[in-house]
Amino acid sequence: MRARLVPGVIAALTLGAVLLPGTAQAAPAPAVPVVDVRAHDSTAGTALASGYNEPGTELRVDAGRTSDARWLEIDYQVQQTGYWCGPAATRIALSARTAAPSQGELAAQLGTTEAGTDHIGQVTAVLNARLGGGWYETKEVPNDPPTQAQRDLLWHDIVFDIDRNYPLVANIVAPPGNQPPGYPPDQTIYHYFTVFGYDAVDRTVLVADPASFGGNQIYWISFDQLATLIPPKGYSA
Repeated sequence: MRARLVPGVIAALTLGAVLLPGTAQAAPAPAVPVVDVRAHDSTAGTALASGYNEPGTELRVDAGRTSDARWLEIDYQVQQTGYWCGPAATRIALSARTAAPSQGELAAQLGTTEAGTDHIGQVTAVLNARLGGGWYETKEVPNDPPTQAQRDLLWHDIVFDIDRNYPLVANIVAPPGNQPPGYPPDQTIYHYFTVFGYDAVDRTVLVADPASFGGNQIYWISFDQLATLIPPKGYSA
């Protein structure tokens, strides 16, 4: 049976906590900001989170759905180095299903170097190793522009996977004139990001972008644009 503390004892303990020397209490950890997907529409180019661009900055997105759209719960982090987009995107995808490891752990497992993560197949292998089983497959998209069959498969994979709580990781090439929000307009960017939501009516996809280009972290882009960003690389789904 648990003993009850009488008011005098409570007061004494409280006073002791105040007066004891050398017992400064640690400040509570700052709360992780939560992104409210429902507070925004899902048209292409809509930013849901922006301005959190310090390396390692965390955000959380809660899962949700409407009659036409669905998105997953993720733990987002800005990539911690200029070449850890692969580890950061992999970490975001893992966070939908498990307690995600650090970007550093994943960088080592992926074989990421200062030149980046070489191939989407490395991401697929790590996702499966971390989650167990063989859900993820590497889908190559060598045609630029992609064929209709490749586009159809990509949309199918997005809906099928997200409906089953599996985000996708995409390896993209974003040249000037065809870039997501905030990208350097005079550079071709080779990059990895995570797709974790879709809207079937707007035909848009929800992206968690670890680069935080221009301070953009979570945003919607059109499916058509996504399909043109992936060639000649691929994605894990």
